[in-house]
Amino acid sequence: MPTLIRIGNSQGVRIPKAIIAQANLDDTELEFKVIDEGLLIQPVKKARHGWKEKFDIVLKSNELQESDKEWLDAPLVEDEDWEW
Repeated sequence: MPTLIRIGNSQGVRIPKAIIAQANLDDTELEFKVIDEGLLIQPVKKARHGWKEKFDIVLKSNELQESDKEWLDAPLVEDEDWEW
């Protein structure tokens, strides 16, 4: 059972490797939240995490207009020079 250990002027918890793997916490930035039951440790969610999958679901569930298709198929970079 993990317990608090002294790390300099702070304290820490050693989390067993099996729990880290099961919780998908390998090499991730962690977020701590104090809740009524204790402390919740979870990976920091990136601002756009999962956005592509959600976007694809919305596209499949709605009928696209021709203008939508043109916009979605547009190149990200144009070869022509910009003039200001």
